[in-house]
Amino acid sequence: MSCVPARTGRQRQRYEDNLRLVSGCIPYRWRKENGDEMEETEEMIEVLMVSSPKRDDLVFPKGGWEDDETIIEAACREALEEAGVKGILRETPLGMWEFRSKSSQDLCSMEGGCRGYMFALEVTEELDAWPEQKNRARQWLNIKEAFRLCRYDWMCNALEEFTKVMAEDTMLRKQDKNVVDLPSVISTDASECQSVSPNCYKRSSNMQHHGVPSKANLLQRASQEIAIHFGY
Repeated sequence: MSCVPARTGRQRQRYEDNLRLVSGCIPYRWRKENGDEMEETEEMIEVLMVSSPKRDDLVFPKGGWEDDETIIEAACREALEEAGVKGILRETPLGMWEFRSKSSQDLCSMEGGCRGYMFALEVTEELDAWPEQKNRARQWLNIKEAFRLCRYDWMCNALEEFTKVMAEDTMLRKQDKNVVDLPSVISTDASECQSVSPNCYKRSSNMQHHGVPSKANLLQRASQEIAIHFGY
C-alpha cells in the first residue's frame, strides 16, 4: 500500500514569540472488556502513543504547524503521518503548553522553545501503512499505563486534561440523553461531523473545559491566539 510521504523541512513553519508552533493530538478508542458472568460488559478507553526515533520513549503524535494549514489540519496530519490513524478531532483544544526540547534544541526555535496545542482525536480508522512507519511503532495503552510512560510534565498535563474532558463529556451527555450506555454516547458518527480534510473530521463541543493546572486561563489564551491566526 502506497502512502503520501511525511512533510519535511521548515520552509512553512509557523513561529510566534520566537517559539515554534506545534500541533498534536491524543488519539483514543473504546475497547470492550468482558466482566464476570454476573457483570455487564464494560468499555474502557485507550490512548495511542508512538515511539520516538532514536530514543527509547513513547509520545503522542505532534509536529510543526505550517502556514498553509489550520491548527486542526496540522493535528490531523501529524496523527496520520506519525501514527497512521484517522478520526474525529474535538475542535476545542485540550490546552496550550510551552516546553523546551530535551533531545535536540534545533527541533524547536533556536532557543529550543515550543508552543504546542493538543487535541483529542477519536480514532475511526487505523491504517496498515503510514508515512513514518519505519521510524515509529504505535502502541495502545490504558490511561494508567500512558501516565506511567509520559516522559515530560507537559505530556502528563495534556493527558490529565484529556481525562477531565472525557469525564465531563460523559456526564453531560448522560444528563442530556438520560442513557446508561456511556461509551455509545461519546462515540460519534463521522457523518454528523464537519470534514477537515481527507484524513479526519472535526466535532464541536459546547462544554466548559478546565484550564491546565499549572496555568490560569490557559484555554482562553489558546482560543484567543487561534482566533488571531484564523482572522476571527
